Amino acid sequence: MRVLRTLIVDDEPLARDRLRGMLESSPMVEIVGECDNGADAVATIRLAVPDLVFLDMSMPGCDGLEVIDRLPKEKRPAIIFATAHEQFALDAFNVAAVDYLLKPCDRERLQSALNRAREQLHARSPDAPGPVTEIAALPPRNDRIAVRADGRIVFLRADEIMWVEAADNYVVLHLAKGRLMVRETLGAIEARLGTISFTRVNRSVLVQLDQIRELRPSLNGDYSVVLRDGTVLPLSRSLRGQLDKFVTGGA
Repeated sequence: MRVLRTLIVDDEPLARDRLRGMLESSPMVEIVGECDNGADAVATIRLAVPDLVFLDMSMPGCDGLEVIDRLPKEKRPAIIFATAHEQFALDAFNVAAVDYLLKPCDRERLQSALNRAREQLHARSPDAPGPVTEIAALPPRNDRIAVRADGRIVFLRADEIMWVEAADNYVVLHLAKGRLMVRETLGAIEARLGTISFTRVNRSVLVQLDQIRELRPSLNGDYSVVLRDGTVLPLSRSLRGQLDKFVTGGA
């Protein structure tokens, strides 16, 4: 098992003590240092080159996001935010954080975050398949996203989203169970989900490829996209070139 060289960054001594106590009991972790402010964190990361950093979000002078911004993308360690502030979760995932822990977290939740970190670091290692290097920056995850809805932050796996439609200044996420209305553009959601599992069928609708059951032709030569739940959506003529993608995508 790879031992994760870990740095703890938090301006609250009690929070550092509690996290250190839980991490010291894990065979996965070697603690290489602690910092109580963001500026020291940047300097220590550059000097010690830790594999993993537990980073507080809100600190005087230089907050967690500023710490990340001051590090070259290709030299950033894996980051797990550990904070008392839930409102920064979207910002954390936008900078490809491994996880976002709300303090105080329990041992089970902490172990889950450590497992994620190990998986991410393994994907960066020279022995991993594909043209990646030891310090290659991992692209943002697109297997789950966080969205704000009704004052909440909701975490969704990509496969829970059946299709997405634009609605003025909002988008409606049609889920396996229910719907969510989110104040975000369709283009922004599309960028976060990626184009491997989702595709546009018209200018207002984004569909998960696995949910496409059939392409139904009409008398005038147009097509409709029929989803597995029976939803019928028009396929834009300008997107007919996507037909091959639908077929090869395993719909």
